[in-house]
Amino acid sequence: MTHMNAIIVSVGDELVLGQTVDTNSAWLSAELAAVGCGVSEHMTVADDQIAIERAVRRAVGECDVLLISGGLGPTEDDLTRQALAAVMGVELLENAGWIAELEQFFSARGRPMPTANRIQAMIPRGATMIFNACGTASGIEAEMEGSGFRVQGSGTERTEYQTTSLSPEPRTPNPSCHLFVMPGVPKEMKVMFARDVLPKLRTAGGGGVILSRTLHTFGLGESAVAERLGTLMRRGQNPSVGTTVANGVVSLRVNARFGSADEARRELEQTAGQCRAALGELVYGEDGQTLSEIVAALLKRDAATLTVTTAESCTGGLLAKMLTDIPGSSAYFHRGWITYSNQAKHELLGVPAELIAQHGAVSEPVVRAMADGARERAGADYALSISGIAGPDGGTPEKPVGTTWVGLAKPNGIAARRFVFPGDREFIRDRAAKMALTLLRFELLGQRTPF
Repeated sequence: MTHMNAIIVSVGDELVLGQTVDTNSAWLSAELAAVGCGVSEHMTVADDQIAIERAVRRAVGECDVLLISGGLGPTEDDLTRQALAAVMGVELLENAGWIAELEQFFSARGRPMPTANRIQAMIPRGATMIFNACGTASGIEAEMEGSGFRVQGSGTERTEYQTTSLSPEPRTPNPSCHLFVMPGVPKEMKVMFARDVLPKLRTAGGGGVILSRTLHTFGLGESAVAERLGTLMRRGQNPSVGTTVANGVVSLRVNARFGSADEARRELEQTAGQCRAALGELVYGEDGQTLSEIVAALLKRDAATLTVTTAESCTGGLLAKMLTDIPGSSAYFHRGWITYSNQAKHELLGVPAELIAQHGAVSEPVVRAMADGARERAGADYALSISGIAGPDGGTPEKPVGTTWVGLAKPNGIAARRFVFPGDREFIRDRAAKMALTLLRFELLGQRTPF
């Protein structure tokens, strides 16, 4: 079957300046996937008519559906409707029906309608007005010719316009593009999209659907994960498999695009299963699951809940926070220690002062003693300890910034591992806490870490 392809354009100075996060594009992409419409690109442009015109001209030749949000307000910097009219080569016309709606809107609030709001009833000649149930900016629907051309007036004259595709495989220029312009206010946009835009796209899509699954891993870098996946990540496959990295977590995104939900679900499950088989227990969870949730579930999986305590230095309580982020964490976490100074390690955990003097606070003997002291004092089944150099200062040639020792005291002994984490202070501390959770996770699984 033929699949639709979309481009999403978000308009606003506040977006390009980083003052506001563009949540509209992410939400629209998820909604489009449900009706089998893939998204090839997100574009963000300023409140500048020329920039908006340029974005529209390029997009219409490269997609079946163009969704634009923003720039429909009543002020001088709201220029989307003007830009669209310029690209179409037509004038703006006032929609009498929407003028009446605006007058009623302000009358109901006991105010006269400001003259500036009349612009919100202006739409390009030949386009269709979309009713706004939540605000004053009407939406716009139009059919535009693609194939690298832009419409000039109502006649047949066209001016050639070069377009460049950013997708890995060049697309055949589309003969036409269905365009929808919606307000930038998320609440208004979502209501308009659900009521007036989505039903049309669902019909045009022929019942197709895109289903997705995200698998999360921690401990190996992105390239190492990709190497284990091998041909599963080959481009052009359906379902497709790609990787992303955020806060040290390497995630696999599996997307299945098929004609029916049943077929997409079946193929998605099969490919996700192949990814799990290739990576084994390196995959700790999927979709919205966190590493903390998975470790909590392992601690509570038996009739008698296992307990864990913490002894932290460079992470300053971050590990304890991760463990207690989960509701009901008091069942497995009773107490922990932040022993930032050498004196605190000695007084609170019983780490011998001579051990610290001989080996330094960031060392295997000290981190093992921290874990042992914490487990004994807390009466816990497990104890996790962390001591490291988070930076930006304090590193030496022998112990550079990022050097971290993680200890794990357990019923049958104590283990410790050294890591050198890259990045800034925040990243090193976050990575160290997650690594401690990961070592505990593999211990609870009864498996050796695969890295």
